[in-house]
Amino acid sequence: MSSLMARLQSGKGYLLSAVIVAGLQTIILGTIIQSRASILGNGADVLLKTAPVDPRDFLRGDYVVLNYDISTVPVQTVSGGIPAEPGERTLWVRLKKQADGFWTVTESSFDTLPPQPETVILRSQPFYSGGLAAGDSIRVEYGIERYYVPEGQGKPLEEARNDGNVAIAVRVSPDGSAQIRSLLVDGKPVYDEPLY
Repeated sequence: MSSLMARLQSGKGYLLSAVIVAGLQTIILGTIIQSRASILGNGADVLLKTAPVDPRDFLRGDYVVLNYDISTVPVQTVSGGIPAEPGERTLWVRLKKQADGFWTVTESSFDTLPPQPETVILRSQPFYSGGLAAGDSIRVEYGIERYYVPEGQGKPLEEARNDGNVAIAVRVSPDGSAQIRSLLVDGKPVYDEPLY
């Protein structure tokens, strides 16, 4: 009888552990989804011009690789200096809307930039920096370099992108995180991202 009770209690322990693990996974997944939806629902709108990508990498599976003009940040825009010590860094990039409707880099910094009217601050993904010489550019990614498309529909987008006809509408949160809102070809939305 006592061994039966011990087995039942140990089974309850496993069940309780499984419920706790499943609950934590659900909370984490919900937080990730809510974070993305919050940026798409409340972030600042930015329109980015895409740049051609080496043709060996333009489509992998069901996504298109995107490159942006703002992915190459001129060193002249860096305020506060470039860290001399090598290490992992984040670059904060101030974007301003231009007359053609696209946003470009006006300032960047390895420290957080203060808000300014009519600008948006975008935060790069962490990258390794070994110190740069004047005249160089800093190559960064923002986490918006892939756009998933329905299966088999990447080729026309590749061609339009390589012809310079693709733009990406992005929403940027106050902390500098970005999410793709929609993909435009010749100025017209082709794909819109759902909130959830």
